[in-house]
Amino acid sequence: MSLAFDIGATDGAARTGVIRTPRGDIRTPAFMPLGTAGSVKAMLPESVRETGADIILGNTYHLMLRPGAERVARLGGLHKFMHWERPILTDSGGYQVMSLSDLRKITEEGVTFRSHIDGSEHFLSPERAMEIQRLLGSDIQMVLDECPAYPAAEGDIEKSLSLSMRWAKRSKAAFGGQPGRACFGIVQGGTFAHLRRRSAEDLLAIGFDGYAVGGLAVGESQDAMFDTLAATTPHMPQDRPRYLMGVGKPDDIAGAVLRGIDMFDCVLPTRSGRNGQAFTRQGALNLRNARFAEDPEPLDARCRCPACTHYSRAYLHHVVKAGEIIAAMLLTWHNLTYYQDLMADLRAAIAAGRTAAVAAGIAAAYARETAGN
Repeated sequence: MSLAFDIGATDGAARTGVIRTPRGDIRTPAFMPLGTAGSVKAMLPESVRETGADIILGNTYHLMLRPGAERVARLGGLHKFMHWERPILTDSGGYQVMSLSDLRKITEEGVTFRSHIDGSEHFLSPERAMEIQRLLGSDIQMVLDECPAYPAAEGDIEKSLSLSMRWAKRSKAAFGGQPGRACFGIVQGGTFAHLRRRSAEDLLAIGFDGYAVGGLAVGESQDAMFDTLAATTPHMPQDRPRYLMGVGKPDDIAGAVLRGIDMFDCVLPTRSGRNGQAFTRQGALNLRNARFAEDPEPLDARCRCPACTHYSRAYLHHVVKAGEIIAAMLLTWHNLTYYQDLMADLRAAIAAGRTAAVAAGIAAAYARETAGN
């Protein structure tokens, strides 16, 4: 394994540990803020680090289109380019390409698609996806896979899974030897437990530094996602990191940790921050709501971020309603801080053997969430 993974404690299926990389340790369970196009929106890299983030995520699809992987490589790699010297995981771009249903064509060799920016035609194969990630210089690189739409028939999922496994083998070969960097496989199979098991076993036979679970949080219920995870993680190696892609809300994360997941990413904390929503220990708050207009209290009295230590809910309501840029800055900083504190709480709970109780408290807070918050 290119990266060491030390498990410090377990509590049922939940585990806490450290992924050790040449660019720094990643404490698990870990949440990765999205730096999709080389920037965590509305945040300076130094501010992202202050929230407690050990690693961020970049995206092959967006960076290959603009500014281009070769350009980033000429300028010293993604870490230098975006002024983030800690670990970076790059998604292969498969999910973004597959979402362009009217603009792409899938073959055995790869995917031909048209850019959402200017309509120009591009081709992404497993080999090209890994080449782009090598040029970017990311620390953890994901295989190219096909992400079928939800819902889909079992036969369609099985056909897609078979293609993804062939692409995984090609991706691993193209990754080659990159000392200090890691390549993760992606388990697919929809919500079909036997297909998830088959995918995990196929990936294990190829051999990866870590294993992700893809194709969830795409429209299925939370119960279906949790059931799928419970049926999948027992077939994933115990001594490798497990990454649930694109998840999610705080209660999604807590439930996934209970089922053995170590790493997460999601657009929610940053996107919500730009749209007036704050995640707190009491649930999500919509700062556009008039009930906050004269509320002198902080968003979350236990939070250490600038939005909570220097400003009231009334002020945040005002700048959100006025469309001030500082609203996106402060609420994004708050949300990312909340997510990192959430992960710290889960790590401590695992070490103390209290994961189920802490997860239940998080679920209860978000069960109380209503559209009027």
